Amino acid sequence: MKAVERLSTLKSILSLSLAVSLCMGILIGDVARAASPLAATQNLANDVTKTDKVAPGLRERLRANPKGEDRVEIILQLEGEASGQLNALLNRNGVRVRKLFKNLNSRTVELPISVVEELADYSEVSYISLDTKVATMGHLATTTGAAARRTQTSNTGTNYQLDGTGVGIAIVDSGIYAQHKSFLNAAGSSRVIFSQDFTGENRTDDPYGHGTHVAGMAAGSKQYYNGAYSGVAPNANLINLRVLNKDGVGKTSVVLGALDWILSNHAAYNIRVVNLSLGAPAIDSYRNDPLCRAVRRLVDAGLVIVAAAGNDGKDSSGQKLYGRIHTPGNEPAAITVGAANSYGTDSRADDSIATYSSRGPTRSYWTDVAGAKHYDHLVKPDIVAPGNKIVSSEAPDNLLVQQSPNLDANLTNDPTNKMMFMSGTSMATPAAAGAAAMLLQLNPKLTPNLVKMLLMYTAQPLSGFNHLEQGAGQLNLAGAVDLGKIVRTDLTATTTLGAPLLSTKTTPLSQSTIANYTFTWSQGLILNQNYAKGVELITKYQKVYGKGTLLGDGARLNNGVMLVDAMKLSSGVMLGDSILKSNGMMIGEGTFFLGAGVMLGDGVMLGDGVMLGDGVMLGDSYLADGVMLGDSILAHSILTGGDATSSMW
Repeated sequence: MKAVERLSTLKSILSLSLAVSLCMGILIGDVARAASPLAATQNLANDVTKTDKVAPGLRERLRANPKGEDRVEIILQLEGEASGQLNALLNRNGVRVRKLFKNLNSRTVELPISVVEELADYSEVSYISLDTKVATMGHLATTTGAAARRTQTSNTGTNYQLDGTGVGIAIVDSGIYAQHKSFLNAAGSSRVIFSQDFTGENRTDDPYGHGTHVAGMAAGSKQYYNGAYSGVAPNANLINLRVLNKDGVGKTSVVLGALDWILSNHAAYNIRVVNLSLGAPAIDSYRNDPLCRAVRRLVDAGLVIVAAAGNDGKDSSGQKLYGRIHTPGNEPAAITVGAANSYGTDSRADDSIATYSSRGPTRSYWTDVAGAKHYDHLVKPDIVAPGNKIVSSEAPDNLLVQQSPNLDANLTNDPTNKMMFMSGTSMATPAAAGAAAMLLQLNPKLTPNLVKMLLMYTAQPLSGFNHLEQGAGQLNLAGAVDLGKIVRTDLTATTTLGAPLLSTKTTPLSQSTIANYTFTWSQGLILNQNYAKGVELITKYQKVYGKGTLLGDGARLNNGVMLVDAMKLSSGVMLGDSILKSNGMMIGEGTFFLGAGVMLGDGVMLGDGVMLGDGVMLGDSYLADGVMLGDSILAHSILTGGDATSSMW
């Protein structure tokens, strides 16, 4: 703990130093600046210490346009008053001052790019940069592709909003502060249409603070903050089932009570999606674990269950850990979601897997009569979604913010509209839940397995990460909508294997563009110990897409060889035989990481020198950036005391 505390203190000092330097408007070490062009020419030896007045991006534009024919819009910053000569240049033909910021001594100027160097020669000019687009940080709806597919056209030619309207998402968590403005509809009524407490504390609000944040990510309104912190499905209905107490802790039996209630009441509230941003160490095989079995029942009944992978991706020394997927995320019928780090930008070009996100394979097991353990070894998670430092709804006076005031985003003093930061796979999970709600609004006939297929097939494989870290890749709702809207709406349990799956004979282009970044879909699925790929996954109906089956039922593992069950998958679907590290393209492309048939025994070292956990150890609660707040652990019914609650989810 002392080492962790020292590391946390060091990080705090470095962060403070950086913040101070940025507030001063100059980075530490950037202390030399030219007084004037004349002074610069008088002391050429010191040129290397001076700041280039032309910003790097603008400098690149200059190099790319040697004739200076392009026109650009720039931000011109001055030191002191503009001279008569500079004003004359700014009034020259072809130069237009768009806006003057008097208090900042800056202005926006449109001009030929050839004038930039001339401007930089003036001593009163301090810096020239492109007038670039500025976006809010952590814009979930944009980076997932949800915002790009909001407006849709029906078969009758009318436009409508694809925002989860009419679909119910059950948030099984620590409660929801229903009065938060994030949950109001256009008429000012709360979209939290039902609340029930299962903890025995006789309250349905959110004293802990986790459930409100989760609900906001799934279905937060876009009416406030210019839509910057909108949830993925901002008009979906929310069903608040409180299973975690005021300290963020619950029991398996309490969650089972909520899942049982859903089975009885889902039709009354059109609950199509259940969000489980909670979990416990996965010890019992999914075949026996009560949460997994309950999840299977719900999926078989037609509900999409989205579960967090867990936050045990590294140990206290920072070493990668594998085999730490939590229950019910180890259930093959669930859509298990890991966390991606979007670095606060809409562009997906540099996205990666969050270091704390739990990796597969699942290490839950059953024991035979001789005492031997038989591990499940499923490839999980199925997909990843943005989960790092996400801004979403804040419940008033919640415990998490009381313990860590820096989690408050400090956007307003209005208690009904406050927002907060949190990180974890608990945050990634509701992004996928909102995506599922949008797909079900688009095509209510989709089965849970078809929703899962759409999310995996269109996911973006992140370069340098293997299947056990990212599954099929990062959530791409734009692509899932493009594919989902051409899936037939007349599919039934009697639809034959190999029948057309799409309503058109034209196969969609397997690419998406989000925030000006174009990437290729995974074009495959994660199945049990490996993956399947091929265009027939979307052009032909597969029996594993029906209710009462698993996507993994189409593949059997026999001594390391993946076999096709012709009753479940068409012969045109190809099955892999190893775990790969992606090169950022489609599933099946990349470098070898691990043989599927050697899905490891206890404590065996993986190829890159990381240790496989045994599925029993809870791990260290102090993860990538100090204590991971906002994700509460649900105590497993067979665990008690400190072991049950020492990890933060």
